[in-house]
Amino acid sequence: MEFAAVFLPLLGCIVAGLFGSRIGDRGAMAVTCIGVNVAFLISIWLFIDVAILENPRTVGLFTFLDSGGFEADWALRVDTLTTIMLLVVNGVSGMVHIYSIGYMEHDPNKARFFAFLSLFTFAMLLLVTADNLIQLFVGWEGVGLASYLLIGFWHERDSARAAAVKAFVVNRIGDFGFILGIIAIFLLYDSVRFETIFALAGEPEYTAATFSFLGMEVNHLTTACLLLFIGAMGKSAQLGLHTWLPDAMEGPTPVSALIHAATMVTAGVFLVCRMSPLFEYAPTALMVVTIVGALTAIVAATIGLTQFDIKRVIAYSTMSQLGYMFFAAGVSAYSAAMFHLATHAAFKALLFLGAGSVIHALAGEQDMRKMGGLWRHIPWTYGMMWIGSLALAGIGIYGVFGFAGYYSKDIVIEAAFAAHTWDGMLAYWLGVTAALLTSIYSFRLIFLTFHRQPRADEHVMSHVHESPWSMLGPCAVLAVGAVFLGAIGYEAFVGEYREAFWQESLLVRQVHDTIEAAHHLPLWVKLLPVLMGFAGLAVAYVGYMVEPGLPGRIAAAARPVYALFFNKWYFDELYRWMFVRPTHVLGRGLWQTGDMAIIDGFGPDGIARASRGLARRFSRFQTGYVYHYAFAMLVGIVVFVTWYLYAI
Repeated sequence: MEFAAVFLPLLGCIVAGLFGSRIGDRGAMAVTCIGVNVAFLISIWLFIDVAILENPRTVGLFTFLDSGGFEADWALRVDTLTTIMLLVVNGVSGMVHIYSIGYMEHDPNKARFFAFLSLFTFAMLLLVTADNLIQLFVGWEGVGLASYLLIGFWHERDSARAAAVKAFVVNRIGDFGFILGIIAIFLLYDSVRFETIFALAGEPEYTAATFSFLGMEVNHLTTACLLLFIGAMGKSAQLGLHTWLPDAMEGPTPVSALIHAATMVTAGVFLVCRMSPLFEYAPTALMVVTIVGALTAIVAATIGLTQFDIKRVIAYSTMSQLGYMFFAAGVSAYSAAMFHLATHAAFKALLFLGAGSVIHALAGEQDMRKMGGLWRHIPWTYGMMWIGSLALAGIGIYGVFGFAGYYSKDIVIEAAFAAHTWDGMLAYWLGVTAALLTSIYSFRLIFLTFHRQPRADEHVMSHVHESPWSMLGPCAVLAVGAVFLGAIGYEAFVGEYREAFWQESLLVRQVHDTIEAAHHLPLWVKLLPVLMGFAGLAVAYVGYMVEPGLPGRIAAAARPVYALFFNKWYFDELYRWMFVRPTHVLGRGLWQTGDMAIIDGFGPDGIARASRGLARRFSRFQTGYVYHYAFAMLVGIVVFVTWYLYAI
């Protein structure tokens, strides 16, 4: 069963990709949708068997690498952490596959698209079921390849090709750190198998091991964890390696939903949680994770506040929520990070698919400034977007009921406060501020898109229509998750039953148990994030419904700050100045000077040109006149005799 949950999407990918022309678009869509959704049903059974009935296991398949003392098997590690990821990946991917039937209806390359979707799903499944770091890295790179194919799916667009290359290159930077992290772990533990590594993680000889670097003694385990985190930063778009994420919106909307909710961007969070037995003994690395996560949450929220592309607003929201997950992991609240990952998958996929429905209704329009007045025309989509936004903003009534984000995001923020460290307090206050901004831009999106006067062209508005049920059905399923997942999963993930639920898939040292401490915090600490959600709703309502001119006046009064946020803190411009332009100049110099002038000038091309020039000159002597040849012979004899006499 474990094998089927992982490899059914691969089977669908192979059939649709290789035989799509024979079975047709309908056949390709059917085989991929059935494969992923059957894998989801199997994942439900695995979750019950492993997480609830407490039957974790590792299923060996074959030996992958065996060279000297280095060995890496191909095996499926099935524990609670794995089964949660199986549910998230297969569940969201199954809904995205079904949604894509309607969304990609008029695309001429449907078989290729569905094959790429299933390939993406399989790569992520391979990653989350890995039993060792080498197998995990294969899935890690598979996700990178699939993202390149999907982001650049509409390759006839220059912007899509550029976005695909950007995502691929930026992730290679993070992946280089990941590779070094794997090497560092192997050098420390002489193994890449999780079971072996985790068994030795807390031994003093390993936690205290150091190596010399630039005349300094550096802790080996801390270095390894930081390198792994660099890999996670690239995949999960943390501050510094985040610039690829908004550009990934160039792919079809179902791709955005899959990347941002269930696959690529969650891989980094999963990696840190999977390696919790190592991070628990590397407090410096945990502090870095906390700080980077908190800064990512607030920076992304400020950018999302000023964007007008509906998909980019949701994209920066993803980046911000990933920051929450990372600072939760940084304060050892790994279960809270995974809880937010699971609930976020439901409501973020819902928001992206809802945005796709809006774009579908407006014939491809994505600029919210050209929308408005849509709620009467697409009421089902309107309702779904409200549910997703309420879940994202963490709206709920304390102690009564709330949407999914209310439960998962609040426990993340509370755990940061409960850490009682300076970096934890930084994360708490930045998290609270980001919660306010999240609520503002979430409802700003609702009011700009669906309310006020229509701003689209009259011809476009006359053709606005609700999406087919092949698109609305998956949204409805995800909406149920966005409403109820938080309440259903709270006690198991972060509540009274968490130890029995997680078993040994996560390690939290008793001195780091911030989840337990979070349940005993003062009431104001718990209420503040909730109040931020309602405050953001009120601010957005006043600014975009009661006083529509107010945001413009605020932006004009704080022009430098607004420009900073609107231009994404100038990260792209900074990187273009620091890396892209110098690299371009260096490359052009090497091409013009090194390649053309030196290599082509003195290498094979230069020799060929010289030979051709000599041959051209000597060919002038071939006139066909006998006296010319006789004269040449006479000159040759004179030269030969002169040389002979001189030599003697």
